[in-house]
Amino acid sequence: MKTTENEYALITGASKGLGRAIAYELAARKMNLLLVALPQEGLTDLCVEIRNEFRIEADCLEVDLTQADSIAIIDQWVGDRPVSILINNAGVGGSKSFESVDSNYLNTIIELNIRTVSLLTWRLLPRLRKQREAYILNVSSMASFSPIAYKTLYPASKAFVYNFSRCMSEELKDTGIFVSVLNPGPMQTNSDVCERVNRQSRVARFGLMSVRRVARIAVRDLFRRKKVIIPGISNQIYRFLMAVVPSPIRIPLISSFVKREISQLPGLACVGSYDRLTRKGG
Repeated sequence: MKTTENEYALITGASKGLGRAIAYELAARKMNLLLVALPQEGLTDLCVEIRNEFRIEADCLEVDLTQADSIAIIDQWVGDRPVSILINNAGVGGSKSFESVDSNYLNTIIELNIRTVSLLTWRLLPRLRKQREAYILNVSSMASFSPIAYKTLYPASKAFVYNFSRCMSEELKDTGIFVSVLNPGPMQTNSDVCERVNRQSRVARFGLMSVRRVARIAVRDLFRRKKVIIPGISNQIYRFLMAVVPSPIRIPLISSFVKREISQLPGLACVGSYDRLTRKGG
């Protein structure tokens, strides 16, 4: 992609983990940044760091995307700045039995993984259409390729992100807007998450990658116009196995691993890139 000094990329869930790593990848390509994340997540300091290191424009907005007026707030904040890249990274998930969770847990997953992705894309499409070349990257998950009990709503929401992205890609194929979906496996987002992943089964650790590597692959393949991005050979093998193993075998097998991990790690809760529930996300 050829960028100009006036173009901006908007990234949600940008203060930590994958969102932060993607911000650095785009900054290294001299793309100006509009970063969105929860309040008190160090987003202002991140913008200062990026501006000083890469000599680009970087502005930040601290807002809770689960709030009803958050999309309108973002739209007003962007103003007349030309956005040519939208990264829908903010998301959340967890491992719990469905009947044990409260409504806040469920609403947060729905609001971030479904509502925010849909409405922010819809709101920014007119801006993206004004650019000669524009890109949308939606962050899904390897969990989108199979139902998983005890995660339940999370893989269902990420399946929405995957299918939504493929539909938008088809709708926009004759425009200057390219849509890609990223399906990462487990990532080393912070010390707490790494400790939790390392204590889980080999299946849970299969395909474990650093956020920097995932971000590098994601940005590279987005600009190569790859519609579905599955980073790492291990995750690609996992995707193949999920496609060929019949669901009556696959779903109980995968779900049994999660159930066992919950029993072994009773503190395992909701973790993600925009986690209001436990603040452990990346």
